[in-house]
Amino acid sequence: MKKVGVIGLGDMGSGLARNLVKAGFETAGFDLREDRLAALSEMGGRPAASPATVAKTSDAVFVMVLNGQQAKDVVFGADGLVSGFKPGSTVILTATIKPSEAREIADGLKKHDIHLIDAPVSGGYPGAQAGTLTMMAAGAPEVLDVHQPILEAVGEKIFRVGANAGDGQTVKACLQALIGSIFTATFEAAVLGAKSGISGQVLYDVFSASGAGNNITRNAYGKILDRAFVGTGSHIGTMYKDLTITMDHAREFGVPMFTTAAAMQLFQSGITRFPGEDNWAVTKILEEIVGATVTR
Repeated sequence: MKKVGVIGLGDMGSGLARNLVKAGFETAGFDLREDRLAALSEMGGRPAASPATVAKTSDAVFVMVLNGQQAKDVVFGADGLVSGFKPGSTVILTATIKPSEAREIADGLKKHDIHLIDAPVSGGYPGAQAGTLTMMAAGAPEVLDVHQPILEAVGEKIFRVGANAGDGQTVKACLQALIGSIFTATFEAAVLGAKSGISGQVLYDVFSASGAGNNITRNAYGKILDRAFVGTGSHIGTMYKDLTITMDHAREFGVPMFTTAAAMQLFQSGITRFPGEDNWAVTKILEEIVGATVTR
């Protein structure tokens, strides 16, 4: 039985750990917060004192942190993974970071004979907790083959998107461009309807039944109608961070991203006005501008 670790036990990482334990993997974990370590113990995992301690007892370790600098610190910093791993071990990078940062981490790991699977995820808090994430996995085919059962423990749809570090993050950056744009188009359409005197439920029903119907729109519009702007597992800071990654990557390759740029600026306004709330809070910015509220 493979021994697995998870670094970062927040909304996403706790779901990874829970499903790894459920699948029968001996699971160690580390987080800076004591309450999250206690929660890991309660679910059957083994809390550790540092990333290095996790690495010493693991064949593969998921890294689920907020950004690229945190990922680098976890892997290469004092008491980082590389100081505990044995040669041939694997980092599974499920955090969403810049593609260039994933390549930097992979290059650094090669010096220690450690593999990298670049595998950002989509599905948010519900998907992480239910084990139904979509994973965009990039890595050497033989490494992916060995770790397929581990990936299947936390993901429902696992796409092999490339052989090189950064390929997974690039696919995620493209995906977030689309998701972010759908979000903001939904927010704008909802507020236009409200200002025009159309009930939110009517628009929701029509959108859902039309060719524009999709899970992203239905979920977002439903949260707006419920006025559920906090604690839905989709914090505005995460989407804003992801959109900045998309725009940075596009700038690197000289690709104009008109719609994504507008979405990012809407999320910028949202995170400035409602920093502790979730994605749907952007709608309140538009509501304030026009003096209308989206209701059923």
